[in-house]
Amino acid sequence: MFFVLSKTLDVVLDPWWWVFVPVLVGAWALFRAKRRLGVGLMAVGLLVFITLSLPSVANRLWHQLERDAVSTMRPEVTYDVVVLLGGTVSFQGATKDTVAWGDNVERLTVTFDLLRTGKARTVIVSGGQGGEGLPTEASYLAQQLEAWGIEKDRILIEPEARNTAENAQRSKALIEARGFTSVLMVTSAFHMPRARGCFRAVGLDPDLLPVDYRVRAPEADSHWLPRAGYFDRSAEALRERFGRLTYRVTGKAKP
Repeated sequence: MFFVLSKTLDVVLDPWWWVFVPVLVGAWALFRAKRRLGVGLMAVGLLVFITLSLPSVANRLWHQLERDAVSTMRPEVTYDVVVLLGGTVSFQGATKDTVAWGDNVERLTVTFDLLRTGKARTVIVSGGQGGEGLPTEASYLAQQLEAWGIEKDRILIEPEARNTAENAQRSKALIEARGFTSVLMVTSAFHMPRARGCFRAVGLDPDLLPVDYRVRAPEADSHWLPRAGYFDRSAEALRERFGRLTYRVTGKAKP
């Protein structure tokens, strides 16, 4: 039920609808000779689109997500396990035999470095099915780590999780079954607060290593005119905000 709810809200709360619906209804109002209403609604849609397309707005929305992510990794500790959350594979570009990596691939490269340098003994790769006829994300991640030289017996595959809440639930089962006590979680900075909340909701409080920062200094961007790419960035930032709220309200994440 939670999976269906989260995916439904992800669509409904997409800012694209905040543009499309007012413009569509405004056009209908103009057709019905309701000029003031029509112009007003179309102006609202256009204003939303322009505002969210501004670099200054998009960068600050994204920066606000990432500034909440704080590393609690202890350099002196050799961790029993590092948990690598999914979200790195672009299933639309992948085939059965060839993986396509998405924007969050730094989660994988940092985890590999932790294993390579001995900072973590074992890894849990968590991620379920993302495309019909394709391997699970966990399988892709495990295959890549093995190709880079990480021993197979150091890789635990969790191939069922469909979202962050399930990442936490299913990783907990593996952690308890193996008796791991020192746990490090790796995910993108923007995703870390929600992921931390999900792990706390299932009774785990791992150390955290946020990676994949996108906007450390919003003012460093020299662009100022609206661009479609920045609208996408704003939309993704707002979806993450709504995602955090949904997880909190449904009890899937704790502060």
